Amino acid sequence: MNTAATPIRVPNDWDRRGLPGWTYHSKALFELERTEVFLTHWQIGGHVGDIPAPGDWLTFDLLGERALIIRGKDGVVRAFHNLCRHRGARLADGDAGHCKNAMVCPFHGWVYNLDGTLRGAARPESFGDMDRSDFGLKPVEMEIWQGFVFLRFLPGPQPSVAELMRPFDADFSAYRSEALLPGDLGSWSAATLPVNWKSVRDVDNEGYHVAMAHPALQDLYGPTYRDLVYPGGISHSIAEFGDQAGRLWSVRHYLRLSPRPDWLPDRLRQSWTYYGMFPNTVIAFTPEGAQYYQDIPLSRDETFLNGRLYRHAHETRAARAARYLAYRIDRDTSAEDRQLSIWSNESMKSTAFDDFHLSDLEFGVRAHHDQLRRILPVTRLPEAPDEDRVAELNEDLRSANANPA
Repeated sequence: MNTAATPIRVPNDWDRRGLPGWTYHSKALFELERTEVFLTHWQIGGHVGDIPAPGDWLTFDLLGERALIIRGKDGVVRAFHNLCRHRGARLADGDAGHCKNAMVCPFHGWVYNLDGTLRGAARPESFGDMDRSDFGLKPVEMEIWQGFVFLRFLPGPQPSVAELMRPFDADFSAYRSEALLPGDLGSWSAATLPVNWKSVRDVDNEGYHVAMAHPALQDLYGPTYRDLVYPGGISHSIAEFGDQAGRLWSVRHYLRLSPRPDWLPDRLRQSWTYYGMFPNTVIAFTPEGAQYYQDIPLSRDETFLNGRLYRHAHETRAARAARYLAYRIDRDTSAEDRQLSIWSNESMKSTAFDDFHLSDLEFGVRAHHDQLRRILPVTRLPEAPDEDRVAELNEDLRSANANPA
C-alpha cells in the first residue's frame, strides 16, 4: 500500500455516527481486536537512545505476547520473544535493564548470547543430542524508523513503518529524531484506567474538546490547533503558539523559556506537533523535547497508558526548564483526558446512549472508527449480536465485502 502524502478532506456530507456502544463492552469483539488489530499492527517498543550500549535491553508486553529488545555486542538492535526456549520463562524482568555478556534464564539457567543464539543449557548432558543452533530466541518482527523501534507480533495489513509514515519524514528529520536521548526530568506518568481502549483513543483523536477541557493547552495554543487525517490510519495534529503572555503559571514561563532552535524550520519553532499511527500510538514533539504514548489494552475493560520522554543533547538550561514546564502542562492534560475517557466509556452502557454526533473537528474519531470497520466489519452492526456469534458474523461480513454480488 502506498500512503498518499495528501490529507483526507472532510466530506461535505458525512455520516457523523461513530461505533455503536456495544463495541466498547463486547468480550467477543475484544478477542478479535487482540488478534486482528493489536498483534498484527505496529507498536512502539522504545527508541534506540534507550539502549545505547551493548547489553542494554527493553521489554514490551502486549496481550499475552512478550518482546525483548536488546543491543548486541556488534551494536545491532534486535527484537526477540521474551521467552526462554526451555520452558518459556521470562528472560528479562522489568521495563529496562542491562546485562554484561549474556542473558541468563532465571528459571533453569539457560544462557543466551546478546544476538539471541543459545550459548548453552544448564546440565547439557541431560538433554541428549541437542543442537544448540535450534534453540536460539525466536525473533519478533522489528523496524527502526527515525530512531524509534517498532514491533509487530503477527503479520498484518500495514506496510513498513517507513512507507506508512513517509508523509512525516521531513518533520522527524528536522526534529533530529534519531539522536533523541532519554528524558531526565521524571518519567512519563503511566496509569491503568478502567475503560475500553477505544474510549481513550476517542478522546485523544480530536481537539474539539481542548477549549473546554484543557485550560493549559487553550492558554498555550488555543484556536491554532488542527487535526489532519491521512490514508492508512495515520494523522498529524499541529498547534502553534506565539508571543502572548500566558495566563497560567506553567504556560507563562514556558512561553518565556521555550527555545526557537535555528536548526528547526520556521513552521516547527513555535509548535507542538502530534503524529498518530493506528491503532493506538502517538509521537509528539515540542521545540525542546519529544515523547511517545500508547494505549495498551489489558482486557476489554482495562487499558494501560504507557509512554517515554526524550530530550536533545547539549540543551541549554533554558531549554531544560522549558522541557520541564512542557511536561507539567502535558501531565495535567493527561489527567484531564483520563477522566473524560472514564465518563465516555461509562456512557456506552447507558440505554440512553444514541450514537455519536460528530463535529467536523472530530473527523479524526470517525477516521479511526472507519479503520476498525474495515478490519472488523462486524462493528458496522448497530445492535449487539449474540456474543457467541460475533466472530462468525465478522467472517460472513468480511466474505460478503470481498465477494460482492
